[in-house]
Amino acid sequence: GTPYQRGYTEQVVTLGCLKQHQEKQQTLLLSGFAYCLCLWSSSVSLLTYFAFLYTDPMVQKHLESLQNRYGTGVELGQLERLTNLLLVEGLTDIQQKEHDVMQIEATKGMRNVAKKIPLEKLFLPLSKVSIPPRISVTVGVAGIGKSTLVKLFACMWAKGEVNKDIIFVLPLTFRELNTYEKLSAERLIRSAFPHITEPSFISNGSARILLILDGLDEFKTPLDFSNTVVCTDPKKEIQVDSLITNIIRGNLFQEASIWVTSRPTAASQIPGGLVDRMTEIRGFGAVEIKDFLDQMFLDNRDLSSQVLGQIKANRSLYTMCTVPAFCWISGSSMGYFLKNSTDQSQEMTTVPKTLSEIYSYYFKMALSSDWQEKQKETPRIEQAINNSKKIIGNLGRLAFYGLLKKKYVFYEQDMKAYGIDLSSLQGSLCNRMLLKEEMQFSTVYYFSHLTLQEFLAATYYYASAKRAIFDLFTESGMSWPKFGFLNHFKNAVQRSLQSDDGQLDIFVRFLSGLLSPQVNKLLSGWLLMKDEHNSFRSHVISFLQSCLNTDYVISSRTVNVMQCLYEMQHMELAKTMEEAMKNESLAGMLTPVNCSALAYLLQVSEVCMEETNLSNCLTYNICKSLLSQLLFCRNLRGADNSPMPFAGRLLESLWRGLRTWVTQPKSRGLLQDWVGEVLWLVTCRRSD
Repeated sequence: GTPYQRGYTEQVVTLGCLKQHQEKQQTLLLSGFAYCLCLWSSSVSLLTYFAFLYTDPMVQKHLESLQNRYGTGVELGQLERLTNLLLVEGLTDIQQKEHDVMQIEATKGMRNVAKKIPLEKLFLPLSKVSIPPRISVTVGVAGIGKSTLVKLFACMWAKGEVNKDIIFVLPLTFRELNTYEKLSAERLIRSAFPHITEPSFISNGSARILLILDGLDEFKTPLDFSNTVVCTDPKKEIQVDSLITNIIRGNLFQEASIWVTSRPTAASQIPGGLVDRMTEIRGFGAVEIKDFLDQMFLDNRDLSSQVLGQIKANRSLYTMCTVPAFCWISGSSMGYFLKNSTDQSQEMTTVPKTLSEIYSYYFKMALSSDWQEKQKETPRIEQAINNSKKIIGNLGRLAFYGLLKKKYVFYEQDMKAYGIDLSSLQGSLCNRMLLKEEMQFSTVYYFSHLTLQEFLAATYYYASAKRAIFDLFTESGMSWPKFGFLNHFKNAVQRSLQSDDGQLDIFVRFLSGLLSPQVNKLLSGWLLMKDEHNSFRSHVISFLQSCLNTDYVISSRTVNVMQCLYEMQHMELAKTMEEAMKNESLAGMLTPVNCSALAYLLQVSEVCMEETNLSNCLTYNICKSLLSQLLFCRNLRGADNSPMPFAGRLLESLWRGLRTWVTQPKSRGLLQDWVGEVLWLVTCRRSD
């Protein structure tokens, strides 16, 4: 077996091992009683050994260190959700290839039906004949609570509530690892945990260790498992990314358990064959959304009820609120709107519906808090506004180029490079948009949610595109000339359409949303000039609609173009198709453009929520192009208008089952063609 397997199955520690351990590590002295016991029996059970180690001063210092670092735990409202994870077999195609928001929208926030596993059993064998997992990976979209889960586990372990067989739980973050260029395994332990005076005790497997690597998606360097040089020397300094791959492969810390947390797309870097257990953090359910909003508005339960009512009325927003971080942003924005809508000011009379409107209200709320106390002093108001605009511009530039580099954590040198005065990051705007964390050797900054980084990136790009003469996606400015807002807008959308991972999808949604009349009203004077959107709006709509003429090739990128039109509040195409679905008159209407609109409606429309009626309009090409959307339909109606509740489940099972055997993109395309043909035959009742 592997060193990890051998280390776990050995149930005794020999006298020789203990004597050697005593000689090498003066901090772990055997008591006279234990030593005599070893002389008598030549071995001691692991249980006895662990009980002894728990009394050691080094272990005690480590327990105190974790308690000081993490406090008492997390809010009670989070406990039930985080202590029952979902045990999954692997990452789906959507998780590997799509933006977090697209993942939530595509699954409509529905709970995964996977088996649950309690947190206290996360690192235990699933059966009496199996061993604990060496590599465990926990995935979840941004803001779902991965770091909170790590904090909760560390607190529970330090209190002795879980995994008493683990002697050291060592939580590390990739934010910390980003500050190093080279490290050895032993220096990694010494740097992060100075109180562990003998790191060789960790690296040589003298006791069971759990090493936690939190936030793989924030790591500055992609992991390359195919070309990394093998390193088995815990004292040798190597590149940090090579250190991580060697740890995960088992070349270093061979007998330690490793727990990696990550957003799904970044987790896909780890080869599936190395992962022994994969879990997923589930989002909020209906009751948890209500409880969360009640906690937000503890002093005003009526406002909490109103906020919940408005969010529930918007299916897309309600679905997104399964993510705690987004629930906070939506709740804050809706609460701000409801509290201020009584002013009857022109821009505050429309309930926010789109992502761009929600984030514009959140942005306006943050800005208002910065200068509302200075209203009696006009010069100070103007100064505050000008200062805010400068900060917003610099933060937007940081956000945009960080997004292009897939960089979500920033350090002091990054802030200074983008002209951000650290002393100015004190007001409400920065407190709500940007978070600060003091690490052991540095200070890190990060946007409070990925979507806030994308929103600020869009505001920067929007403002810069009006005057830029070079390609804004080239930070150096060295490119072919590119003039005019429309050319820069087209460039952003085309890059999004060509992207394999949906990295720019939400960015271009926000960019489109800034051309919405309602958003223009909200942000006029701050980020936008009043009514300036009128100069670009019609040209942008024509361009976006031209992107939908895809010859029946429907992808998530295509559906995102429809989302961009929705953000602009141009919904004529979608409304026409939705009305045709209601009237069962889709036959003959499904041109490539209308197919794109239908694909969008299958994800967001109330008409499709319980039943999808596609009678008399399905062809082979349409079935194939809509396959990924049809998999999420609960009930389909086929050619003779009869219900087919099994079709969606049948095809989902077929697709999920077969794709695990197919890894090449070309073969997956052929597989999708075949499954699409099966769907066509099933729904159209063809017997040939």
